[in-house]
Amino acid sequence: MSFSHVATLVSHPDRGAVSADVLAAAAARLPSPGEAVTLDPGIAADIPFAPSGPADNRAAADAIRAALGGASVDVIVQEAATRRKRLFLADMDSTMIGQECIDELADLVGLKEHVSAITERAMRGEIAFEPALRERVALLKGLPASVVEDVIERRITLTGGGRELVRTMRANGAYTALVSGGFTLFTARIGAMIGFHEDRANLLETEGGQFSGLVREPILGREAKRDTLVELREKFSLRPVETLAVGDGANDLAMLGEAGLGVAFHAKPKVAEAAAARIEHADLSALLFAQGYARADFAE
Repeated sequence: MSFSHVATLVSHPDRGAVSADVLAAAAARLPSPGEAVTLDPGIAADIPFAPSGPADNRAAADAIRAALGGASVDVIVQEAATRRKRLFLADMDSTMIGQECIDELADLVGLKEHVSAITERAMRGEIAFEPALRERVALLKGLPASVVEDVIERRITLTGGGRELVRTMRANGAYTALVSGGFTLFTARIGAMIGFHEDRANLLETEGGQFSGLVREPILGREAKRDTLVELREKFSLRPVETLAVGDGANDLAMLGEAGLGVAFHAKPKVAEAAAARIEHADLSALLFAQGYARADFAE
């Protein structure tokens, strides 16, 4: 039998929740399922299947999740033939790293709680991103720009699986870009640490080695992220289906919607509801498994 679609089940590498029972329960919800293919024992597996008509990938993934009884397993359903991607765009804050950089800067001036509350509302889509960014940046006025290095070294943690994700995609010919509503002072360093080809973000204005409280216009926000994906897709003459994007906040929605596969990663509810796929339990290595890479294929 020819299988046109695939359901990928992934758990966090530390939990190993993709058991034989989980796979059996998932297969029971799929039309004409094939034998499961192990990508990483206990961590990730594919179930190929053959829908009789047009497939609703989101609905199929939701049906599998419902059948798993609360297991800590993520499910991505897609067409098998187009799962391998050639362009990858990623958000930085709370996606490729575990923190929001502006919140960490605000902590140095005793305003983290206040700024974090604004950040949360912006990421949930409750307030517009651009004015919220201007408001938060204004509170950083007078802070020495040199603190960025210390923040990166002492406060920032890379999200698990991120380096493997970028390096494996690069090793297989994909182009990778870190596209952030944050700041170039962070994306340049963090993008290089992870291994991205390029990074794009906002520029914090400085005067005399201190932040001026201003961000250079125009602000890189929701539409600019989408526009970057379109620009790079056209630059490399790629089909929309050959692109992958990941993010967690409302300013990522346009980019996720434009991508061949847009993934909400541990995202705000509005984003998880709108994205084509969502990751709630696994780390970023899930995006490699979703493309059919086995653990043995990961670039070190």
